[in-house]
Parts: sequence; C-alpha cells; structure tokens
Amino acid sequence: MALKAAMILAGISILLLVLYGADVVSSINMDGEIGVKSDGFLPLNDMQRGMGLGGPAIILPIIAFFISLREKSKGLGGLIIISGVLILIGGLAMIGTPAPEGVERNPLMLFAPAIIQIALGAIKIVKS
Repeated sequence: MALKAAMILAGISILLLVLYGADVVSSINMDGEIGVKSDGFLPLNDMQRGMGLGGPAIILPIIAFFISLREKSKGLGGLIIISGVLILIGGLAMIGTPAPEGVERNPLMLFAPAIIQIALGAIKIVKS
C-alpha cells in the first residue's frame, strides 16, 4: 500500500514539473524573454508558479522515497530519478534565459534538490 502511494506521489511530481515547463515555454515571447510580453496558459506569475508547482514537485519524491523505505521498487526509483532530472533541466534552462525585469532567480537552488532526488532514486534502484 505504501509503495502504491509513493508511486502516485512521484507521478504527481512528474506531472507538476511537465506542467511547469509547458507553462514556462508557452510564456516565452519572440525575443526569447520569459513572461515579459506574454503569459503562459496558467494565470500564475514566476513566484506563484514556483511555489505552487515547483515546491510540491521537489518535496513529493522525497516523501515518496521515505514512505516506501522498506519496500523494493526499481520503478519508483526510476520515477524519482526522472523527477530529479526534470528539475535539473529546469535549472539549466533558467541559466540560459534572462529573467523578467524585477525578478530575481537563482537556478543553483534547484541543483541541490535535483541531485538529492537523483541520489534517492539511485539508492532505491540499487536496494531493489
């Protein structure tokens, strides 16, 4: 039962990250600026998007790992790694795009949770 809940949490995390990325991509204007002249399909600014979609996406896989600590699952490990890789890709994309005026972003803050998730997923796979 805990493994099933953990898989659902990891799946939700991946869904949130894909939604986050799609919203950011849809807000890029022709000049390559994010959210300056066009908004994404969700009515969220950068901070709301980060807290509402990004925050849970960082926390859920870690919760999933710990609630299924005693159970073996390569599938869950893979989902946790996918979530970490998506966060890592988002951080790298932030480095390559300018922030809207008045918005301060620190993509390095995404690398630590991404690496933690990748490590937890690898541990889950190795222990399975």
